[in-house]
Amino acid sequence: MSPVIRACVPGDEKRLSMVARATFLETYAGIVAGGDMLLFGEGTHDPDSYAGLLADPGVDLFLATMEPGAAPIGYAMVCKPDLPVAIGEGDLELKRIYSLHRFHGTGLGLGLMKAAKAAARARGAKRLLLGAYGENHRAIAFYGKHGFEQVGTRVFHVGENFYDDVVLAAEL
Repeated sequence: MSPVIRACVPGDEKRLSMVARATFLETYAGIVAGGDMLLFGEGTHDPDSYAGLLADPGVDLFLATMEPGAAPIGYAMVCKPDLPVAIGEGDLELKRIYSLHRFHGTGLGLGLMKAAKAAARARGAKRLLLGAYGENHRAIAFYGKHGFEQVGTRVFHVGENFYDDVVLAAEL
């Protein structure tokens, strides 16, 4: 069975918050300090934060499930870029793309990437940018398979700590 990916609508904020917290914990447990993870989840990934994003006409959010109405297993977000690299007029950012590990290899990442690229193209974007934790080699390899190349670096702040990220870009 292939994942089902759909555009988010108002009312999806609790689903987005749930999958965002779960995937962030699963991805960064043992890397990011526990207290920092709690702070990040309570701020960045709370339902009110997602309600604000859903109300923003400049943001595209996608939710993935294994069947319609099932629990979320991944999500992606495309928005205006906020990265420390030269930004062109036709640039957008794939700000978030996460999936639960047990669903890797199901086509979920590919489906989320296709949805994100299609949304960016529909907005007239010429290039899609993203930031990734520099030690997340699996994610960086996945992005490379989808045409992303490193164009810079950034320091990412989570709680009281800082992490080295790479900034990647793909022409659309």
